[in-house]
Amino acid sequence: MPRLEKTIVLLPVFKPGPHLSELVTALLGEVGQPAEVVIVDDGTGAAADARLAEIEALGGTVLRHPVNRGKGVALKTGFGHIRSRYPGFAVVCADGDGQHSVADIRAVADRCRPGRIVLGVRRFDRMPPRSRFGNTLTQAVFRAATGRTVTDTQTGLRAYPADLLGPLCAVPGERFEYEMNVLLHAAATGHPIDEVPIPATYLEGNAGSHFSGLADSARIYLPLLRYALLSRRAAVN
Repeated sequence: MPRLEKTIVLLPVFKPGPHLSELVTALLGEVGQPAEVVIVDDGTGAAADARLAEIEALGGTVLRHPVNRGKGVALKTGFGHIRSRYPGFAVVCADGDGQHSVADIRAVADRCRPGRIVLGVRRFDRMPPRSRFGNTLTQAVFRAATGRTVTDTQTGLRAYPADLLGPLCAVPGERFEYEMNVLLHAAATGHPIDEVPIPATYLEGNAGSHFSGLADSARIYLPLLRYALLSRRAAVN
């Protein structure tokens, strides 16, 4: 498969830590195929000023929300910017907390093709027990609702081709449910979902995650249940 000439990497962040600077440095310094890096800070405020100024000094683009609006909104802000600034380019979304390496990002980027979503999927046996249980349950519910098997519905490492960025900006969802809605949208519209195995990396017990337990779990499962209900109604009619 031909390699992409350049990758646009989108990193939505909230309260960014030191791993963000390390990742951006590595992405921008990649030999032969440096990435363009777009950061969307989702309302961290003045506490992120120094870190984000460092990112800009390295050559990354920084967009900022004045208040926290959720990961879904941050992703759509990034998609809109990339469509305008880099028309025709695919985008790879990754986490800025150290979970994803340059090698992971490049592996997913290299599989990206028009009309196809690519997921970097983690090995469940390397996940903490709570994450493993949640992902296994969500995988089963997603398969029951859509008839499609997605190994890792919760991965934050995803590649989207340029032709899907416009439709993705219209997918509903403001917080963590947005990424589930994207997969449901792909299932409903018949877009293929490809998978690339990546290591499961959890730094400091996944302390950098901003997933808030029951509230965000409910946001993820409600779209799944709604999709399943609508699909059943359509089958009956």
